[in-house]
Amino acid sequence: AEAFARLPFDHLMFTGSTRVGRIVAAEAGKNLTPVTLELGGKSPTIVDRSADLDEVAPRIAYAKLMNAGQTCIAPDYVLAPQDRVEALAGKIWGAMQQMWGTDPANPDYTSIIAEHHYARLKSLVDDAAARGARLLQPASADDAAWAGKRKFPPTLVLGATPEMKIMQEEIFGPLLPILGYSEPTEPINFINGRDRPLALYWFGTDEAARDQVLERTVSGGVTINDCLVHFAQANQPMGGVGASGTGAYHGEWGFNTFTKMKPIFYRSPYNRFADLYPPYGAKIARLSKVLRLMS
Repeated sequence: AEAFARLPFDHLMFTGSTRVGRIVAAEAGKNLTPVTLELGGKSPTIVDRSADLDEVAPRIAYAKLMNAGQTCIAPDYVLAPQDRVEALAGKIWGAMQQMWGTDPANPDYTSIIAEHHYARLKSLVDDAAARGARLLQPASADDAAWAGKRKFPPTLVLGATPEMKIMQEEIFGPLLPILGYSEPTEPINFINGRDRPLALYWFGTDEAARDQVLERTVSGGVTINDCLVHFAQANQPMGGVGASGTGAYHGEWGFNTFTKMKPIFYRSPYNRFADLYPPYGAKIARLSKVLRLMS
């Protein structure tokens, strides 16, 4: 990516991690090449107290485990009312099992892209467990049946804290921390205290609570009462903000991003612009007199 970004393109688009995005932007900047960056980040999911957990759970489960969580807009973590965390976790876990089962041989559940990414995910889980988190998973990541196929066991992480590595870097895998909150403003403050995410998801029926989140947070895109779906809308721009990217594409926005508008002006033979050439003197005096008469 670094070498590619050194080439003198007219425009360069990159989608990937924030870390590599910074490299691409720095190298492209040496040629003053404009860039569109669609990066990742920790996309939050807020479950409002007004949400129906039976509807919420399968939607989050599907979005988290599609491609084993290896999508840039996968829900990275969930914020739910503290007294509903256990119930929500149980329903998400049940939905995951119903959709993908617990057999690593299931062809519907895909592998992690590379061994070092598998090891990275395991280190996130191990760190969380060492710091007191409780794990829900069908097997350990060391289990030969899973590791041999490089399929990471779907894992819910309960009791996650901001100090854990899993809450400090983009997960990009089938791990889902679920955190509790007590006051309605806590999720907003939590999100605003971190880099701006590529996506944000909100579940519930309380329109006032929904609008408060929409008005007080900044993210690349939002889906209400589902996940991922805003990405597929051709009539909406797709793009990040801040650490999650810059610029936008999809539909009309993609056309404009990759098009350089070249304004062209044809001078008319009857244009009186020459009347403004110097020397000024009498010209300006006559013009001033005309303007005074008109006023």
